[in-house]
Amino acid sequence: MSVNSAVFSNLQSINPSAIIELFTLQLSTALHGANTIYRFHAGSNLNANGQIVWAGNAYLRFPVQASGFAFQKGQLPRPKITISNATGLISSILLSVNETTAGNDLTGATVTRIRTLAKFIDAVNFADGINATADPTAEFPQEVYSIDRKSTETREVVEFELAAPTDLAGVRIPGRQATRSIFPSIGTFVQ
Repeated sequence: MSVNSAVFSNLQSINPSAIIELFTLQLSTALHGANTIYRFHAGSNLNANGQIVWAGNAYLRFPVQASGFAFQKGQLPRPKITISNATGLISSILLSVNETTAGNDLTGATVTRIRTLAKFIDAVNFADGINATADPTAEFPQEVYSIDRKSTETREVVEFELAAPTDLAGVRIPGRQATRSIFPSIGTFVQ
């Protein structure tokens, strides 16, 4: 994975821009009964108390803490994401999913972590509505995970354990087996 050149050159500067961390939570119709996308950010960057608009999409400020994204030699990361449940939003999402697919708890939903720099976010985020450096393509490589399980749900927080899509139970790579009946000429040498 390579970092976008605009992001890399800014990080190398004497006074780099703040890193903005955005998240999307995407449900699927097959697993959750709806194809809904929730977008949010932790709100700790740039003292942003409202929404952040990135690439034309609005990300709501929502207390979230994510950890464990670092790659270690020989194993895929298994990050955890803890989301505030003070407003009951996450519990209501869980309830609506469970009405459709009992006991799912958002298992299989896709969580995407998007990181960019403050100088590249959309112009509507600034008081004067002007940002000459706005660039919706200037981002770190997106990190895509699936929710493996809900580990905690209280009135205050809901915590999910994430896994790489290929690291989930029952997933085989490749998705199908190559057998001799499919490829009968393998093993036959032409002289």
